[in-house]
Amino acid sequence: MPKAIVVESPGSASVMKWRDVEVGRPDKGQVTVRTKTIGVNFIDIYQRSGLYPMPMPFTPGGEMCGEIEAVGTGVTGFKIGDRVATGTAGAGCYAEALNIDAGKLVKVPKEIDDQTAAAMMLQGMTVQFLIRQVYKVSKGETILVHAAAGGVGTILCQWASHLGATVIGTVGSPGKARLAKAHGCDYPIIYSRENFVDRVRKITKGEMVPVVYDSIGKATWPASLDCLQKLGMFVTFGNASGPLPPIEALMLSQKGSLKMTRPTLFHFADTPERMRKMAGDVMKVIKSGAVKIEVNHKYSLREAARAHRDLAARKTTGSIILEP
Repeated sequence: MPKAIVVESPGSASVMKWRDVEVGRPDKGQVTVRTKTIGVNFIDIYQRSGLYPMPMPFTPGGEMCGEIEAVGTGVTGFKIGDRVATGTAGAGCYAEALNIDAGKLVKVPKEIDDQTAAAMMLQGMTVQFLIRQVYKVSKGETILVHAAAGGVGTILCQWASHLGATVIGTVGSPGKARLAKAHGCDYPIIYSRENFVDRVRKITKGEMVPVVYDSIGKATWPASLDCLQKLGMFVTFGNASGPLPPIEALMLSQKGSLKMTRPTLFHFADTPERMRKMAGDVMKVIKSGAVKIEVNHKYSLREAARAHRDLAARKTTGSIILEP
């Protein structure tokens, strides 16, 4: 019987238990996937902790790469033995095997290894909608990226640099500054040593930036707004330091008629067709060499709690994967 991480009630990382699970035959429209590598993301922590409520019990994990072991009725385009990946499972991927809707899967080309495939989906598609849909980053622009040495951050910096943008990024240590710079961040700022608003002002010669990408949340608020040009856009897409407080709309007007958005992947990848188009864009920049997925931390699946603790404590850089 396959095993999985199971959460029976929300709480700290210790609530994740290693359990036997019954997978069974796939339902209509589903396939059974034997996982090979599983991505770890902050959304997994938000779900486990109860910040994002989940029906209990549940298995965390929205991102994985694996091989199809069984195909349910009504499934076309997939067969037993296909290498597949998902970034929109929502949950369920912290498992040795799972049944999943075929519409949430993409085939993985041979040029992309299992580690990259597991780490590229949720994070890569997140970057795709951030810089190609929410705000279309253009050649010659200067942008600000918080957590530039993280999984999303390293992808975003590389992709934006590939598009011809100048990238300013905030990081927490000299080591993370070096990592960010090696992945397309032109101006890493160590936020514990420097005021990032002052540095952005100096780097841009007072012009500031048209867009800020912020996955940190509470700790970088409201200073992120002070980095924006008039009519600029504040894109908040994570709560690593805690959720934002209630926001007065008048503040956006007072700071320059700013725009603010809180997008989520699942509204952009809401159909198989849209999801596969986004995943295709991600695979294209990976196969071209423009973006390299930095997998710096590997844990066994049963060590998922340690992976969560390390991610929450900001001990990690790049992407994190679990291996069954």
